[in-house]
Amino acid sequence: MRHRKKGRRLGRSSSHRKALMKNMATCLFLTERDDMFYEGLVQADGKTAVKPPKHKGRITTTLQKAKEVRPLVEKCITLAKKAIPHMEAAEKLNTTAQRGTDAWKQWREGEGWQKWNAAIAPAINYRRRAFALLGDKEAVSILFEDVAPRFVDRDGGYTRILKLAGVRLGDAGVQGILEFVGKNDRVKAKAAVKPAFAAAEETPAEETPAEEASAEAQEPEASAEEATEEKTEE
Repeated sequence: MRHRKKGRRLGRSSSHRKALMKNMATCLFLTERDDMFYEGLVQADGKTAVKPPKHKGRITTTLQKAKEVRPLVEKCITLAKKAIPHMEAAEKLNTTAQRGTDAWKQWREGEGWQKWNAAIAPAINYRRRAFALLGDKEAVSILFEDVAPRFVDRDGGYTRILKLAGVRLGDAGVQGILEFVGKNDRVKAKAAVKPAFAAAEETPAEETPAEEASAEAQEPEASAEEATEEKTEE
């Protein structure tokens, strides 16, 4: 029995399972690469060009694997978000001089570099912790430079899992999509504008020609009745 043992084994050993989670999390971040990266790349046959992913920030896997790798992805994003304030503070203390110049050497030997080093140290620590979880420098760079700034104003829930209707061929595994929130959101259609009936009721309706003719016909009849009443009084 597996009492107090959370998580799924996924039919793998502990080391194999950890490597699988690292690989899947890394692949999710690497889908955010720029399309220029894929220019000139070919597959193993040497002819077929490698195309960029159709939907960035999305991977398709089994539903069980997606549920297991999701906490790892969100933990990495949280670490990168914590480093953003320290990176901004260090950027204000950084020098604009080119590396190797006399001005840069003077800044490097003075107190400016000491303050910059103290400000950037926590961000480097978070970067090293993220690298220990992912094990890929390019994925860590994409995480800290592109993905984390996107979720600065969001408190958790950076990813979503969507269950696919069809099963995988071969083993009939239930498939799912793991993707970043805000990247491929479904936009609801706006409701049609309702007609302004209240405004139409407030404005008086114009008289039709038929109503005007009936009103003119009633006026001579009223004058004839008044004349008969005057004769009877005499």
